[in-house]
Amino acid sequence: MMHSRIAFAAMVVACGCSRAPVDRAEWPVMGTVAAVQTRGAAAGAAAEAVRPVFAEIERLMNAHDAGSELGRLAPLADGDVLGRCSPVARPCYEAAFRMRDETGGAFDPRWRGAGTMDLGAIAKGYAVDLAAERLGRAAVDTLVDLGGNLKAVRGDWKVGIRTSAGGEPSESFVLREGEACATSAEYYRGSHIRDGRTKGAPASGVRCVTVVHPSSAMLADALSTTMFILGRERGGRFLSERYPEARAIWYTGRHNED
Repeated sequence: MMHSRIAFAAMVVACGCSRAPVDRAEWPVMGTVAAVQTRGAAAGAAAEAVRPVFAEIERLMNAHDAGSELGRLAPLADGDVLGRCSPVARPCYEAAFRMRDETGGAFDPRWRGAGTMDLGAIAKGYAVDLAAERLGRAAVDTLVDLGGNLKAVRGDWKVGIRTSAGGEPSESFVLREGEACATSAEYYRGSHIRDGRTKGAPASGVRCVTVVHPSSAMLADALSTTMFILGRERGGRFLSERYPEARAIWYTGRHNED
């Protein structure tokens, strides 16, 4: 997947005053694991509600399926892509093209070259937003997770960030109701995040970065990849100038920084 993020294994535990047990339902989709967590025995019903959402995004945006909508649209010019894609997918394409323009091509859905397309660094976050929308005002505290793309649909949730494979979370923060976060890291799959400006050279210099956005899992997803590619200094400036509502948690291997 383009700028593929790791299948981030976030450790999520209940926080705040609630003593209700956490229920969890999970299943494989989009090359990773989806999960819904609730405080109270409601995860199964919530998972059944969002399964079709994730399945539809996988069907439309699978970069490894030439017959998917993305595969059929990839050879077209950007304007034609936006004119012919399905209404449910259009916001994701628009955001990917916009992020490419804003980053000077560092984030690029066509990083493999003309006639190709890969939304792997934004589609999972977009799917999480759609899932949260499907759940609406959940009856109980609910967290949606798709490969580490998290959104607190209701309630506050404590999130732990792993900065090494198999290690215990070394950073934690509270994801407030309505907020979303995503993490990009290299320790599970090596140097797999690609810099679109170099048409595919691996990005380096950051071990792990998490972006928290007040409302959009799609933007958190795209921005975590962008921060990883741009690095601490340039990425920090980009975030403060373009997306001041978001924040990044960096890990370079020496120390963690907000």
